[in-house]
Amino acid sequence: MDRLIFFVDDDKMMLNLMEYTFKCRPGFEVKSYFSGEDCLKNIKLKPELIVLDYYMGSAEENTMTGLDTLKKINEIDKNIPVVILSREKDKDTINEFIKEGAMKYVVKDDYFIDTLIDTIEGHFTTV
Repeated sequence: MDRLIFFVDDDKMMLNLMEYTFKCRPGFEVKSYFSGEDCLKNIKLKPELIVLDYYMGSAEENTMTGLDTLKKINEIDKNIPVVILSREKDKDTINEFIKEGAMKYVVKDDYFIDTLIDTIEGHFTTV
């Protein structure tokens, strides 16, 4: 049975890259969402892991941030592992996500997709 992963990011190119990368790997089913709200509406599908962007939408759009979404995910089911994916490198921000229960914080750099692959595959080989 394939492992269901949610990717949540407001950047379509980023979602396409992650979808393509993991749909091409055996053992994974992928669902993608442009907002935390959409992710939460579909949490009943019981993802085995969620990759969540920090910033989604603009402040004017009044959308949930990755931190808001992480907190809601934890209210629903603390056992769903969440990986945060962001360009933000501020140590306080990273520590806050970890404190709130994120499994890992991955910085969107030139090699983030390799880090993400290692993180996700490593998680499922230890579970």
